[in-house]
Amino acid sequence: MPRVASPSTAPPQRPASAPAAVSTSSAPETATTSAPPAAASPRPRRARLRIVRVDPWSVMKVAFALSIALAIVTVVAVTIVWAVLGAAGVWDSINSAMASILSDNASDFDVTNYVGIGRVLGLTMIVAVADVILITAIATLGAFLYNLVAALLGGFEVTLAETR
Repeated sequence: MPRVASPSTAPPQRPASAPAAVSTSSAPETATTSAPPAAASPRPRRARLRIVRVDPWSVMKVAFALSIALAIVTVVAVTIVWAVLGAAGVWDSINSAMASILSDNASDFDVTNYVGIGRVLGLTMIVAVADVILITAIATLGAFLYNLVAALLGGFEVTLAETR
Protein backbone atom coordinates (compact mmCIF):
# COMPACT_ATOMS: atom_id res chain seq x y z
CA MET A 1 0.00 0.00 0.00
CA PRO A 2 1.41 3.43 -0.94
CA ARG A 3 2.37 5.80 1.77
CA VAL A 4 0.56 9.15 1.97
CA ALA A 5 2.45 12.01 3.51
CA SER A 6 0.78 13.63 6.44
CA PRO A 7 0.08 17.36 6.10
CA SER A 8 2.76 19.45 7.71
CA THR A 9 2.73 23.00 8.91
CA ALA A 10 6.32 23.65 7.98
CA PRO A 11 7.00 25.69 4.82
CA PRO A 12 7.93 23.61 1.77
CA GLN A 13 11.60 23.05 1.13
CA ARG A 14 12.98 24.71 -1.98
CA PRO A 15 15.92 23.50 -3.97
CA ALA A 16 19.17 25.33 -3.40
CA SER A 17 19.14 26.70 -6.95
CA ALA A 18 15.63 28.24 -6.69
CA PRO A 19 15.40 31.90 -5.66
CA ALA A 20 13.81 32.73 -2.37
CA ALA A 21 10.27 34.11 -2.53
CA VAL A 22 9.81 37.54 -1.01
CA SER A 23 6.85 37.86 1.31
CA THR A 24 5.49 41.26 2.29
CA SER A 25 2.77 40.01 4.62
CA SER A 26 3.29 39.31 8.30
CA ALA A 27 0.94 36.28 8.24
CA PRO A 28 2.57 32.84 8.31
CA GLU A 29 2.90 31.12 4.98
CA THR A 30 0.88 28.01 4.24
CA ALA A 31 2.17 24.84 2.65
CA THR A 32 0.71 25.68 -0.77
CA THR A 33 1.53 29.24 -1.79
CA SER A 34 1.10 29.56 -5.52
CA ALA A 35 -0.22 33.14 -5.58
CA PRO A 36 1.93 35.89 -7.10
CA PRO A 37 3.83 38.14 -4.74
CA ALA A 38 1.71 40.79 -3.03
CA ALA A 39 3.92 43.53 -4.47
CA ALA A 40 2.37 43.08 -7.93
CA SER A 41 -0.80 45.13 -8.32
CA PRO A 42 -3.82 43.07 -9.33
CA ARG A 43 -5.32 43.84 -12.72
CA PRO A 44 -8.86 45.21 -12.66
CA ARG A 45 -11.53 42.69 -13.52
CA ARG A 46 -13.19 43.08 -16.89
CA ALA A 47 -16.43 41.66 -18.21
CA ARG A 48 -17.62 41.70 -21.81
CA LEU A 49 -21.40 41.83 -21.92
CA ARG A 50 -23.97 42.17 -24.67
CA ILE A 51 -27.04 44.35 -24.44
CA VAL A 52 -29.57 42.17 -26.20
CA ARG A 53 -32.81 43.73 -24.92
CA VAL A 54 -33.93 47.16 -23.78
CA ASP A 55 -37.16 47.51 -21.82
CA PRO A 56 -39.45 49.82 -23.85
CA TRP A 57 -41.37 50.88 -20.74
CA SER A 58 -38.15 52.10 -19.07
CA VAL A 59 -37.10 53.88 -22.25
CA MET A 60 -40.50 55.57 -22.43
CA LYS A 61 -40.30 56.78 -18.80
CA VAL A 62 -36.78 58.16 -19.21
CA ALA A 63 -37.60 59.78 -22.56
CA PHE A 64 -40.72 61.38 -21.08
CA ALA A 65 -38.78 62.79 -18.12
CA LEU A 66 -35.99 64.14 -20.32
CA SER A 67 -38.42 65.65 -22.83
CA ILE A 68 -40.32 67.40 -20.00
CA ALA A 69 -37.00 68.87 -18.85
CA LEU A 70 -36.25 69.94 -22.43
CA ALA A 71 -39.70 71.56 -22.71
CA ILE A 72 -39.14 73.55 -19.52
CA VAL A 73 -35.72 74.69 -20.74
CA THR A 74 -37.23 75.72 -24.08
CA VAL A 75 -39.99 77.82 -22.47
CA VAL A 76 -37.53 79.51 -20.10
CA ALA A 77 -35.06 80.20 -22.94
CA VAL A 78 -37.74 81.75 -25.17
CA THR A 79 -38.92 83.93 -22.28
CA ILE A 80 -35.37 85.13 -21.61
CA VAL A 81 -34.71 85.83 -25.30
CA TRP A 82 -37.98 87.78 -25.62
CA ALA A 83 -37.16 89.82 -22.49
CA VAL A 84 -33.62 90.56 -23.70
CA LEU A 85 -34.94 91.68 -27.09
CA GLY A 86 -37.41 93.98 -25.33
CA ALA A 87 -34.71 95.39 -23.03
CA ALA A 88 -32.40 95.97 -26.01
CA GLY A 89 -35.07 98.07 -27.71
CA VAL A 90 -35.58 95.75 -30.68
CA TRP A 91 -39.37 96.09 -30.57
CA ASP A 92 -39.15 99.91 -30.52
CA SER A 93 -36.71 99.84 -33.47
CA ILE A 94 -39.08 97.64 -35.45
CA ASN A 95 -41.98 99.99 -34.64
CA SER A 96 -40.04 103.06 -35.82
CA ALA A 97 -38.85 101.27 -38.97
CA MET A 98 -42.40 100.24 -39.80
CA ALA A 99 -43.63 103.80 -39.18
CA SER A 100 -41.11 105.16 -41.70
CA ILE A 101 -41.95 102.46 -44.28
CA LEU A 102 -45.72 102.75 -43.97
CA SER A 103 -45.73 106.56 -43.76
CA ASP A 104 -49.56 106.63 -43.98
CA ASN A 105 -50.94 106.70 -40.42
CA ALA A 106 -48.59 103.98 -39.18
CA SER A 107 -48.38 105.47 -35.72
CA ASP A 108 -50.85 102.88 -34.44
CA PHE A 109 -48.64 99.95 -35.58
CA ASP A 110 -47.11 97.97 -32.70
CA VAL A 111 -45.08 94.84 -33.36
CA THR A 112 -45.80 93.49 -29.88
CA ASN A 113 -49.44 93.09 -30.94
CA TYR A 114 -48.19 90.36 -33.30
CA VAL A 115 -45.27 88.92 -31.34
CA GLY A 116 -46.22 89.76 -27.77
CA ILE A 117 -45.02 87.66 -24.87
CA GLY A 118 -48.42 85.98 -24.54
CA ARG A 119 -48.52 84.80 -28.14
CA VAL A 120 -44.88 83.77 -28.20
CA LEU A 121 -45.12 81.78 -24.95
CA GLY A 122 -48.41 80.20 -26.06
CA LEU A 123 -46.85 79.02 -29.31
CA THR A 124 -43.74 77.88 -27.45
CA MET A 125 -45.82 75.80 -25.05
CA ILE A 126 -47.74 74.19 -27.93
CA VAL A 127 -44.44 73.29 -29.60
CA ALA A 128 -43.03 72.02 -26.28
CA VAL A 129 -46.03 69.73 -25.70
CA ALA A 130 -45.73 68.40 -29.26
CA ASP A 131 -42.01 67.80 -28.65
CA VAL A 132 -42.73 65.86 -25.45
CA ILE A 133 -45.19 63.61 -27.28
CA LEU A 134 -42.94 63.10 -30.30
CA ILE A 135 -39.71 62.51 -28.37
CA THR A 136 -41.41 60.00 -26.06
CA ALA A 137 -43.02 58.14 -28.97
CA ILE A 138 -39.87 58.09 -31.11
CA ALA A 139 -37.67 56.89 -28.23
CA THR A 140 -40.13 54.10 -27.39
CA LEU A 141 -40.33 53.08 -31.03
CA GLY A 142 -36.52 53.11 -31.10
CA ALA A 143 -36.46 50.69 -28.15
CA PHE A 144 -38.78 48.29 -29.98
CA LEU A 145 -36.68 48.54 -33.14
CA TYR A 146 -33.47 47.97 -31.17
CA ASN A 147 -34.95 44.82 -29.64
CA LEU A 148 -35.84 43.52 -33.11
CA VAL A 149 -32.40 44.26 -34.55
CA ALA A 150 -30.60 42.93 -31.46
CA ALA A 151 -32.52 39.66 -31.76
CA LEU A 152 -31.15 39.30 -35.29
CA LEU A 153 -27.62 40.65 -34.89
CA GLY A 154 -26.79 40.18 -31.21
CA GLY A 155 -26.94 43.71 -29.79
CA PHE A 156 -24.21 45.99 -28.45
CA GLU A 157 -21.12 44.58 -26.82
CA VAL A 158 -19.95 46.49 -23.75
CA THR A 159 -16.78 45.97 -21.71
CA LEU A 160 -17.16 46.74 -18.02
CA ALA A 161 -14.08 47.20 -15.83
CA GLU A 162 -13.45 47.86 -12.17
CA THR A 163 -11.53 50.96 -11.18
CA ARG A 164 -9.22 50.76 -8.23
